[in-house]
Amino acid sequence: MDAQTWPVGFRCLLLLALVGSARSEGVQTCEEVRKLFQWRLVGAVKGLPDSPRAGPDLQVCISKKPTCCTRKMEERYQIAARQDMQQVLQTSSSTLKFLISRNAAVFQETLETLIRQAENYTSILFCNTYRNMALEAAASIQEFFTDVGLYLFGADVNHEEFVNRFFDSLFPLVYNHLINPGGTDSSLEYSECIRMARRDVSPFGNIPKRIMGQMGRSLLPSRTFLQALNLGIEVINTTDYVHFSKECSRALLRMQYCPHCQGLTLSKPCMGYCLNVVRGCLAHMAELNPHWHAYIRSLEELSDAMHGTYDIEHVLLNFHLLVNDAVIQAHLNGQKLSEQVNKICGRPVRISTQSPRCSFDQSKEKHGMKITARNGEETLADRRKEFINSLRLYRSFYGGLADQLCVNELAAAEGVPCWNGEDTVKSYTQRVVGNGIKAQSGNPEVRVRGTDPVINQIIDKLKHVIQLLQGRSPKPDKWELHQLGSGGGLAEQVSGDCDDEDGCGGSGSGEVKRTLRITDWMPDDMNFSDVKQIHQTDSGRTLDTTGAGCAAATESMTFTMMGVVMSLPWLW
Repeated sequence: MDAQTWPVGFRCLLLLALVGSARSEGVQTCEEVRKLFQWRLVGAVKGLPDSPRAGPDLQVCISKKPTCCTRKMEERYQIAARQDMQQVLQTSSSTLKFLISRNAAVFQETLETLIRQAENYTSILFCNTYRNMALEAAASIQEFFTDVGLYLFGADVNHEEFVNRFFDSLFPLVYNHLINPGGTDSSLEYSECIRMARRDVSPFGNIPKRIMGQMGRSLLPSRTFLQALNLGIEVINTTDYVHFSKECSRALLRMQYCPHCQGLTLSKPCMGYCLNVVRGCLAHMAELNPHWHAYIRSLEELSDAMHGTYDIEHVLLNFHLLVNDAVIQAHLNGQKLSEQVNKICGRPVRISTQSPRCSFDQSKEKHGMKITARNGEETLADRRKEFINSLRLYRSFYGGLADQLCVNELAAAEGVPCWNGEDTVKSYTQRVVGNGIKAQSGNPEVRVRGTDPVINQIIDKLKHVIQLLQGRSPKPDKWELHQLGSGGGLAEQVSGDCDDEDGCGGSGSGEVKRTLRITDWMPDDMNFSDVKQIHQTDSGRTLDTTGAGCAAATESMTFTMMGVVMSLPWLW
């Protein structure tokens, strides 16, 4: 080879080597990009590049290398990047959302069942023990428990008012059938006068007041608990569809789809790069974390406190026992009450009608008297405890959400070549910022500005429900041992299980009245015997309250009330 032809040949070889090198480093065809674009975005392949070319009109996926993207592709990719992020957000929160929504539904259904059960217990009480007034009392019983349900599920109903209405309507029945019975019923006008006189003559003693206290202490926490669960679902729904800023959308595009423009369809972002982008995009959401943590802690505290007279299951399933106490107390004071009523309303005005008798015994199910079997271990308190134990695992959900998305979904595994926003590299070398708005001032990938009004609104709602939850929890001094009575009797009072208003104060002999908790449901096939009689031992007089045909209990309890030893039916 002569001196003139050698430099020409060398230059040709050098040029071929450079071209070969360039082709080995870059993509030679856009076929794979075209296929993925069409599959992922259901976009037409017409107009898409067949091979890499210059992309001077690109706004985000800018590169010195030839590109497989056009401006229109870039715009579609940006929409896809936002949708992808919303999808991974929804996936990451789906278990938490299901946990709360499922338990909210279960709690509501359980409360509805408890209300029906308590209504049945009360109806059974009247059917067996006070048969003459059972059907007349049915409407008042139904109205009372309807109001309980309305209150629990958020209606603007006053619990003191519906307790008063129930006892107002009960007094004329007790007066006409037990205190001043006759062959005929009182006129409607006279019964109305008796009803209006109830609060003046106090035939039921302090029992209505005790029931008001128990209802207030148990219904309001349960109502607040349900409202708080619904807010939790609202928080998750809001964050699942969070609005991404323009800067965030561009950063997501650069992280997820700009590699496609260079033919790197399988490339994933480096971990540090992913953290910077996602922490920047979710910076406002991370501000939820301390409030979400406090929200779960407050739910836990309220749940722990909801037992004894704060436990709705305890209160509702023992309501009929207090009603029985109230009727007995009115009957024992019958002579005094009769004199008081005569002064207020005059002598009874009778009309010739026959009071209908209880007829539930033919078909309990038809009249709503069927009682469902239930596992005694699966109490409402047990379900709440199980739920709170599961929910506690998500206390820092929003604080670690960005990290969770990158580790589980978005970022490349450690040691694998990854995308850093410009090229495929061994590792990301930029500074990695923390979570939250304040930490984003040094974020090299996303510029975070201002606040998010939607997130701020959710934070305000969380603050409000936290205050409600904390306001429904008993104070620490409710968790102490109290001396009951003057006779030295001592009983534990845990979380307001019993106080003076609940009738737990001891007598001079140190006797303590206790209300036992019903935990088991009555099976459908249980056989019931007649209700025991009530004996007034100081005079030897017997009040026969025997009833037949309705569901009743074979058990009874004995206690001292107003100096009289009573043997009362216990409805299990």
